[in-house]
Amino acid sequence: MKKALITGIAGQDGSYLADLLLAKGYEVHGIVRRIAIEDTEHKLKNLRHILDKVHLHVASLDNVLSMIKVIKDLVPDECYHLAASSFVSYSFEDEISIINNNVDSTHYLLAAIKEFAPECRVYFAGTSEMFGTVSSAPQDESTPFNPRSIYGISKVASYHLVKNYREQYGMFACSGILYNHESPRRGYEFVTRKIVSSAVKIKLGLLESLTLGNLDASRDWGYAPDYVNAMWLMLQGESPDDYVVATGKTHTVREFVSHVFSFLGLDYRQYVHTDPKLFRPAEKVPLCGNPSRIIQRLGWSRTIDFQTLLKTMVEAELALYRDREKSAGAAG
Repeated sequence: MKKALITGIAGQDGSYLADLLLAKGYEVHGIVRRIAIEDTEHKLKNLRHILDKVHLHVASLDNVLSMIKVIKDLVPDECYHLAASSFVSYSFEDEISIINNNVDSTHYLLAAIKEFAPECRVYFAGTSEMFGTVSSAPQDESTPFNPRSIYGISKVASYHLVKNYREQYGMFACSGILYNHESPRRGYEFVTRKIVSSAVKIKLGLLESLTLGNLDASRDWGYAPDYVNAMWLMLQGESPDDYVVATGKTHTVREFVSHVFSFLGLDYRQYVHTDPKLFRPAEKVPLCGNPSRIIQRLGWSRTIDFQTLLKTMVEAELALYRDREKSAGAAG
């Protein structure tokens, strides 16, 4: 039985990856913060259905001794490094924290694996924000990085760490450059979940309106379970490499909003307002990925399209509110 270790196991991608690996017969381990163990109802909500099947380890990714202990004790066959600080902030203190957390955690994990589990295959979660401001679309693995956020910069630095360990030490280490991917497990701090949740609240009479930024901004949106399958495929290849994972198609926020509201029988124009303060600088060239390499080399493919993804999210959100009503009724 293969043994896999996932950092960020409680997040959207980590939980879907745990589902996938369990279905494939893996022994699944995950690293979590102590606060997660103390508040499983909220911090581990994405894992509630498999808590009895995964092995969770309390450890600190920014502590090299903590990483060494986990790797030395487990000696995993595969390691998926998904955890990262990604919140958007412009304060100096937060920038320092993002850089330190993301780069150090990647470095500590790679160093520990090199010393104590050298046969372990490693996946690193990159992001389209590594490309930042681009001059051509779609982007592929040869497109130069030009990050325009501290988060993107930290990911580029980590990407080069992974590449260095692969080339200098012969480690089987891959980076997945993933574009936006959504699901019903997406956190409420993300605008996509905010849109879906707000639309459902408006439908149920719990909210009157929704305020957003630029509705004409475009993104390359995919389905999270498809993207975690891409992660797994990368570590099953004959040789390690880096891969762009995307749909190759962009949609505007306006399209996203329009479809979500229409699934609920609503006209978004009656409820959605824009605030110029929420606008980001306009992108001359959109971030749109070219997934040809992973399709041709590893046989990856998507299972659902954009509209089906949004319908899935809306239906899951409605079910969530129905369950809350049932629970409230039972308690009453």
